[in-house]
Amino acid sequence: MATRVLILSASVGTGHKSAAAALEQVFRERPDVEVVNQDALKLTSRLYQATAADAYFAMVKGNPWAVGWLYDFNDEPFKNEIGLNRLWNDLNAQPLARFIEDFDPDITVCTHFMPAGIAAQLLTADKIEGRLAIVTTDYDFQGMWLSHAFNRYFVAIEEAREQLAVLGIDRERITVSGIPVTPALSAPLDVAAVRERFGLRDELPTLLVSAGALGGGPAREIVAQLLGLTIPMQTVVVCGRNEALREDVVALTTAHSERFRVLGFTPEMPALMRVASLFIGKPGGLTSAECMAAGLPMLIVAPIPGQEERNSDHLLENCAAARCNNLGTIGYKVARILEEPGRLERMRKATARLGRPDAARVVVDTLLADTAEPRRFTPEERRQIIAAARSGLTVAPPPLADEVPLYNDATGVYLGAISHHQLQFLIDQLEEEHEHDTTYFLDQPTLQFLAERGADRELIETLYRALGDADHVEIRYVKPQAPPA
Repeated sequence: MATRVLILSASVGTGHKSAAAALEQVFRERPDVEVVNQDALKLTSRLYQATAADAYFAMVKGNPWAVGWLYDFNDEPFKNEIGLNRLWNDLNAQPLARFIEDFDPDITVCTHFMPAGIAAQLLTADKIEGRLAIVTTDYDFQGMWLSHAFNRYFVAIEEAREQLAVLGIDRERITVSGIPVTPALSAPLDVAAVRERFGLRDELPTLLVSAGALGGGPAREIVAQLLGLTIPMQTVVVCGRNEALREDVVALTTAHSERFRVLGFTPEMPALMRVASLFIGKPGGLTSAECMAAGLPMLIVAPIPGQEERNSDHLLENCAAARCNNLGTIGYKVARILEEPGRLERMRKATARLGRPDAARVVVDTLLADTAEPRRFTPEERRQIIAAARSGLTVAPPPLADEVPLYNDATGVYLGAISHHQLQFLIDQLEEEHEHDTTYFLDQPTLQFLAERGADRELIETLYRALGDADHVEIRYVKPQAPPA
């Protein structure tokens, strides 16, 4: 019987859907899998769609600072599943919930946090069974992605895994897969044929300027800066679905048509990325992951506060990108990158270290082999995770009821643990300076005395290890908060 896989994305930007499409393509290679890829936003109310998509794009265009503020404001675990947020989702996503129930998937894969929250509620209420996987689409992990029920998280980088582990998420349920990108980025490519098709010369560096699929980036300003450069190079400008932008850029470059290729939306972006020398554009999660998978260094311009700023940090930290904070200096930045000996090659090598062209395959292979039961957080565990996120401290598992940790009082080094019964034996046999004293002087005569008074073999062995080769040691125990059972 075929494994039923439901992939849920959301058309808030293009990245979530691109990741879902990459996963769908790899799942469809498996003959024993039945897969449906659904834009979850289309199964919500029109009001919800307008709020989630239209309002978001309006903020990006007019008030990008507000996007960053919302990103930080919502960067707390489970924020999407409590209070008004949950009520708003429940009221507007009933068709989506029914769709998930009717399909009854064996595996649900979400590339956006909204459908992940709905699927988690259905899983908790036992309205669906199977496994729930959440695939993040930026390098950083944002709190709204955290779900109170799930099977596995797929994150872009090791640091994101550490973010989740610090909150108390089981490490074995977090897979560092990379962000799923189209398999076309790793398929065989006739580079010479691509260059010939676009009229690109082999000996010249190729700049790839992208305004994004919707054509919302500052392509006009970038092209205006590049026109002023005299260094040998050629440029492909992709204007997306913005025909007005394409017409403007064509008008700007008509007198320099031998140096510029101006395109609208094109399915050939994977091929262009693999023949280009430098990408100039915004660092969306999918765009960044595609560039890294293609081995294409980036010059970052106008990142949106929030997720794109954090993507920028990761790329810059790993020397795979440069950033231009002022559109008026793009020409200067490009010239520096192209003219500095060895710089572009060093950036390209850095992209090879970050690139994960196999990310979609890692997700699919892991999910089809995974048999773990869902992880459901109790209310107390959710409170602990929220507290850890607010404080930045790790949620440590509670100590075992019968364990009392011992430390070297002078150095703070952990020495081992004893039982409450063994601690009581030490309290009964050794002297304490006052009622709140939790330290004991330990040397060879003390160990011999304890053995003669009937200390069990395990306690003596623990104390011998604590003493080691030293003449003496002052040990300290952590006083139990409650009396032993």
